[in-house]
Amino acid sequence: AEIKHGRVAMAGFLGFCAQSTPLVAGEHSLPFRLRGENSVFPTPPYRGFVADVSPQEQWDNIPLIGKLQILVFVGMLESYGEGAGADGSYVHYTKGGMPGYYPPIVGKGGGQIGLNLYKPFDIFPEQDEAQKTRGRQVEINNGRL
Repeated sequence: AEIKHGRVAMAGFLGFCAQSTPLVAGEHSLPFRLRGENSVFPTPPYRGFVADVSPQEQWDNIPLIGKLQILVFVGMLESYGEGAGADGSYVHYTKGGMPGYYPPIVGKGGGQIGLNLYKPFDIFPEQDEAQKTRGRQVEINNGRL
């Protein structure tokens, strides 16, 4: 759980930093989506969009149904990562399985999911077991700083 929570914390911090930039929080001028508007005034990314607000205010501006969708999606990923729907070879990390391992998700959901969450494009070279073990230990140590 320590590796997973460290990854979530790092992703959350990066998301907070990105949402604080004017590129995300500022006025959006692209893309021009035409739904009856003229091409001089761009369409906001979603109905009710408010420019130049902090990440906390961005979260407050999301409608309740949108927040519930986010929470349900994260809950579904969490339950799948804990072994729900995994094949018989999956061993939970508290029962001797590999810490930080997330089971493959390709082909699940009625075949609608086309990419894994870990290595979605599989562009990095394979590592041997010693490199993987060292990488996991480095990740744990970095998360404890």
